[in-house]
Amino acid sequence: MIVVIPPFRRWAGGSDRDGRDRIDPAMPETTLAAAAIRWYDENARDLPWREPDVGAWAILVSEIMLQQTPVVRVLPAWRAWLSRWPTPAALAADTPAEAIRMWGRLGYPRRALRLRECAVAIVERHSGVVPTDLDALLALPGVGTYTARAVATFAYGQRHPVVDTNVRRFVARAVAGEPDAGPATRPADLVATEALLPAEPVRAARASAAFMELGALICTARTPRCADCPVTEVCAWRASGRPAPTGPTRRPQQYAGTDRQVRGLLLAVLREATGPVPHERLDLVWADAAQRSRALAGLVADGLVELVGDACVLAGDRPG
Repeated sequence: MIVVIPPFRRWAGGSDRDGRDRIDPAMPETTLAAAAIRWYDENARDLPWREPDVGAWAILVSEIMLQQTPVVRVLPAWRAWLSRWPTPAALAADTPAEAIRMWGRLGYPRRALRLRECAVAIVERHSGVVPTDLDALLALPGVGTYTARAVATFAYGQRHPVVDTNVRRFVARAVAGEPDAGPATRPADLVATEALLPAEPVRAARASAAFMELGALICTARTPRCADCPVTEVCAWRASGRPAPTGPTRRPQQYAGTDRQVRGLLLAVLREATGPVPHERLDLVWADAAQRSRALAGLVADGLVELVGDACVLAGDRPG
């Protein structure tokens, strides 16, 4: 049975007191989900972590890397990472410094540390196997609401709402007629997305992937392609005339001249080094001494860099 969710109508369900998503197994499949899955089956990008023989560890690595980093940059890094560390145990046995080096220029390098800490926890708590249970996934270092549900869904075929920025925007527009889903994922976003999922877990996982792909390729933030959207006939936002956002315009993040840029330059020198790097060498990276010192202090505070006398090394790369 297929039903249509009327425009501007949200599901009246909710969540348990502990915040766990409540699922109605008798809920029929929506027209929106069915159309999204059909579109996905014909138009989805051919990404390696979507191959049927890819395991949970590879999917977990992809999800961590894809946070705040475009797919085109993740692809070579993901392949290199799994070539070196095909299992959690392989990464757990290596040093944090090597994880930071392999992370390269993907950005937000603390993710490399969290991923290694996650690998260590998987080895210590789960005998080296990525757990299937949602609570066990949520208990891993660096694994939050989105990542845990993504792994449980895409690696193990479970039925969970997988909500990232693209999914939130797609659901907000299609179901609620809202042009923008707001700045952060809320419990209501999980409820609204869960209401669209088919009851059968494997098909629900397919729908989750389809919603994400539609948000990334069709229902984009700046130039939505409504003419190419498979759910345009049931989209509340389109039915209401595609109203523009009413909140303040988000300014794109600057990079040039920021502490982030200085941190990246300092890390680049340390990644290439074969031993401790003296402060005099790091002084050449950036002319502004105060900003350079602030950036270096931030790297130390984040656990990415360690001080060794008058020199610096990547975390876990101390000599001797």
